[in-house]
Amino acid sequence: MSASPISGHHNLLIHGKRVPTAAGRYFDSVNPATEQVIAKVAEADAVDVDAAVRSARAAFEGEWGRMRPADRGGLMLKLADAIRDSQEELVQLESLDSGKPVSAIRRQDLPAVLDTLTYYAGMADKINGQVIPTRSDALTYTIREPLGVVGAIIPWNFPLMIGMWKIAPALTCGCTVVLKPAEITPLSALKIGELALQVGFPAGVLNVVPGFGKTAGQALVDHPDVDKVTFTGSPAVGRQILRGAAGNLKRVTLELGGKSANIIFPDADLESAVRAASAGVFFNSGQVCSAGSRILVHQDVYQEVVERIAARADSIRLGDPLETATGMGPLVSAVQMKRVLDYIDIGRREGATIVTGGTRGGETGYFVKPTVFSGVTHEMRISQEEIFGPVAAVISFKDEEDALRIANGTVYNLAAGIWSSDISRVHRFTRRLKAGTVWVNTFGPTDVRLPWGGSRDSGFGREHGDMAIENFTDPKVVWINTGR
Repeated sequence: MSASPISGHHNLLIHGKRVPTAAGRYFDSVNPATEQVIAKVAEADAVDVDAAVRSARAAFEGEWGRMRPADRGGLMLKLADAIRDSQEELVQLESLDSGKPVSAIRRQDLPAVLDTLTYYAGMADKINGQVIPTRSDALTYTIREPLGVVGAIIPWNFPLMIGMWKIAPALTCGCTVVLKPAEITPLSALKIGELALQVGFPAGVLNVVPGFGKTAGQALVDHPDVDKVTFTGSPAVGRQILRGAAGNLKRVTLELGGKSANIIFPDADLESAVRAASAGVFFNSGQVCSAGSRILVHQDVYQEVVERIAARADSIRLGDPLETATGMGPLVSAVQMKRVLDYIDIGRREGATIVTGGTRGGETGYFVKPTVFSGVTHEMRISQEEIFGPVAAVISFKDEEDALRIANGTVYNLAAGIWSSDISRVHRFTRRLKAGTVWVNTFGPTDVRLPWGGSRDSGFGREHGDMAIENFTDPKVVWINTGR
């Protein structure tokens, strides 16, 4: 791909136009594999966010709000076609901006974007209410109405995929969106916004305002004319959003952190378990909210599993994300690399043993070698705190109760996995595990048709499926007096 779609200055997308910021500020977008600046991106502040919200409100109360649901769905299908036509450009943008290997984007991210968009396009004219019999002199029924303007704040680990998780259900419900991508990875979101305009979305339906959390993000949360905030990111920022949302009691959905346990019993298929456990912690360089970063292994097979996971870690090829043979790219930023290396030092000081990895990978780019710790105890920080990097903490357990104590002994309740051929054990365990998703003899797959989310420091509310429709609509009761 030529450099022109990437290099240069990338302005905001507000009311159907690419516009500079009111203050004229730009920030650098850096390729994490080379540490080179690849673009200058407009830095939105409160003035720009206000303009985007006003545009979204006008579209909601105007053309978009009057459009037939089936026609909204039709536009969403056209957007899916445009994304297919531009998929190689989007893959390149995402890889250059985030450091994700192109092979992973083609295999997971882009298919998930298209699946999400087409799934919700088909739901646009199927958001039904109910006729509810109450008494003989009345016709009583419910309808679901769109909430209004949605502020969507997305993270840097899956910009395309998680962005569409929020955009698609909001649009199918008839809401309009102001999207704030992470300042580290803004380019693919701006491209999606452009494609939406090209296929005929009215101005203001999807506005994109890159910027920093403390300015653009906070302005979106605080804005009195934003009806809903949907956020994926850290628990600390999630708490800030809740405080800001109290200003006008706006709705909030939070998908936050994780420290998922992947539990391997001795009767498991160890080859499959190790393969999935390794992918579950090393995929996307470990920058996954549901990463199985705590691998709990029964003491009878502990040493064998540790050795197998270490061997798989050693086989992962670090390198240029634009090369299809690359198995792992860099972490997203220098800040994230330092955070991960600091946690590796913490694990070493706590007494855990580095079996493999534990260092930076090379001198250029934010690479960290896939790292495996053995001898990890439940109380260690590397067992309790979200590292968000390619670091596996392998913990030994002695029986089911011990495994359950360790698995449930965190502030996160997002996901968990269990590996066993004993179906009775599987049922016992899945009932008692505190997790929004429990994978059995697999780890990591998601589908837009299934609800996704957690509790405690993993957030609240659910994305995906018909539950996402509830996130962006309100029920209205209609009571018609029919007389006697």
